[in-house]
Amino acid sequence: MPGLQSVIHPFLAINQYYYSMFLTEYYDVQDGNVAISAAQASMFAKEVAHDFNPLHDEDAKRFCVPGDLLFSLVLDKYGLSKNMHFIFSGMVGHGVLLNFPDSDEQRIDVTDNQGKTYLQIERSGEVVKDAALIEALIRDYVAFSGQNFPYVLVPLLAKEQVMFNIDRPLVIYESMTLTLNRMDFHEPRLEMLEPKMEVNGKRATAYLYFQIKCGEEVVGSGFKKLAVSGLREYEAEPMQAFVDEYLARKHGYLGNLAEASV
Repeated sequence: MPGLQSVIHPFLAINQYYYSMFLTEYYDVQDGNVAISAAQASMFAKEVAHDFNPLHDEDAKRFCVPGDLLFSLVLDKYGLSKNMHFIFSGMVGHGVLLNFPDSDEQRIDVTDNQGKTYLQIERSGEVVKDAALIEALIRDYVAFSGQNFPYVLVPLLAKEQVMFNIDRPLVIYESMTLTLNRMDFHEPRLEMLEPKMEVNGKRATAYLYFQIKCGEEVVGSGFKKLAVSGLREYEAEPMQAFVDEYLARKHGYLGNLAEASV
């Protein structure tokens, strides 16, 4: 079992960026900065996270890079800390040049060339840079995250009798908090805990809680915070039609992907 030391793993080293081969097809390095194209971001959302949020479609008018991809790049570059908090303070568009600074500080800001902050990272405690563990955690976390819609978010909306504008859905990843009880685990597996939603006028905040298990032992926990805007009174039929179309698009894309790989 990997210990607390980094294991030997093929890394791409360009201008002081050290990202594992697992993620290299989802970003480029330009002038020492990370650039993520709409095509790369959309491919990560659909093929790794199975997230078909229209905001991550390559041709979306309000396209943005998935927060889960930024989270993955952070863990891959800086390692996994015992306590981590991520604040997504800006929507990253196509090809924005991002600076992930070389830093051992507890507070790190990911910015563009104009100094605009897109992601704030707060971390403390022991740090693990075991590439195999980090990749396993990334894959399981983004798979968990990709299931949030419709299987978690829609029942929460129905319970509160509100829904977003299905013609212009806007569900934004605001933050994520992660706390680990121990650092020498392996083969992490995320399990959903009871979620909750707070509604305030035309806006709602969803808290999606999870725990991390190694075998049957709980080794960590956390929650993902989502902002849902443009709320209106819940209508079951239009929402179900939206969900059906979403799932049809998802299953069609993944079905074609599976056929292509045969």
